[in-house]
Amino acid sequence: MRRLAGLLVVPLLLLSTAACGDSGSDSAEMKNGAPAITKGAKFGETPTLSKGKGTPPKELKVVTVSEGDGPALKKGDIAQVNYLGQVWDGKEPFDQSFGKDKPFDVTIGAGQVIKGWDQGLEGKKVGSRLELVIPPDLGYGEQGSGDKIKANATLVFVVDIVKGTSVPVSAKGKEVPQTDAALPKVGTNTDGKEVSVAVPKDVAPPAKLVSNYVLESDGAVVKDTDSVVVKFNGKTWKDDKSFQSTYGTDTTETWPLAELQVKGLKDGIVGKKAGSRVLLVIPADQGFGDKEQGPIPANSTLVFSLDILAVV
Repeated sequence: MRRLAGLLVVPLLLLSTAACGDSGSDSAEMKNGAPAITKGAKFGETPTLSKGKGTPPKELKVVTVSEGDGPALKKGDIAQVNYLGQVWDGKEPFDQSFGKDKPFDVTIGAGQVIKGWDQGLEGKKVGSRLELVIPPDLGYGEQGSGDKIKANATLVFVVDIVKGTSVPVSAKGKEVPQTDAALPKVGTNTDGKEVSVAVPKDVAPPAKLVSNYVLESDGAVVKDTDSVVVKFNGKTWKDDKSFQSTYGTDTTETWPLAELQVKGLKDGIVGKKAGSRVLLVIPADQGFGDKEQGPIPANSTLVFSLDILAVV
C-alpha cells in the first residue's frame, strides 16, 4: 500500500543539522559554488547540468535559482516536485522526473527521502527552482545506490517545487453516531494521536464492504483519479490486532487511488469527503484474498480507521 519513491527512498534515519556551503566563485562550469545549469534554466524547463569542478562542498548547499511566490514548505507538508539528479563528477543524470507523467510527491521532514532533500526543501517557497548539492552523509553515504551512485558520492539536484499541500494532523468534522453494535467502534479524538479501533467480540464480520463516516468533514468529494494523504490504524477482524498504524508514529502515506491494489480500500475511499475519518471493514475477497501479506493471515477481514487528510 505504500508508494515507494524509487531511487530517492532510503531507510528511515534521524535528521541531522547541515549548514549551507560557501558561495564559491563562478565560471563556465560553476555558478554560486554549484555545477552550472547549461540548458533549461527556467522553472519548468528540463535542465542539463555541467560536471562539478574542484572539491565538492562538505556541507549541504542550497542555491535558489529562482524564487516562487507561493507559501513556504513546512514540516509535514506534501510537496510535488520535478527533479534531475546527477553525481558531482558525472556528465549525465542518474534519475529525473522532468518529462514524465506527473511530479514526484515528498512529505517534508518525514524521512522518506534522503536527508539532503528533507533539509533542503523545508522553508522554500512553492514555485521555486532550487539546486541542491548534497554531501555523502546526507545522501547515500558509504553504501551508494545501484550502479550509478558510487560510495561517498556527492549528489547534485535541480528541483522545481510545483505544488505544496498543507496536511492537518487529524481528520475533523461532524461526529456521526456509531450505533451498530455489530461493527467496530472508532475513536473520535482529533489531537493527532493514536485512534482506537475496537472490534466486537463473538460477532461474525460483514460479508460486504462497510465504509461509514466517523467524522464527516465538508471537504471535496474524493474521485478515483485522486491521490489521497492518509493516516490509519489497520487491524484484522479475527484477532483484533493492529498490523500497521501511522497514527502512533505521526506519519502519513500518500495513495494514488488509480494505483491502489486493494479494491476495498479504493472503493471505500472514493466518494468520501476529504478531511473526514471513516470506518472501513473490508471482506477478504476485496482485500488480500487467500494470500498471506506479512502479519496479515490469508482470508482476513480487514478493519481500518482511516483519516483522509488531504487530496494532492
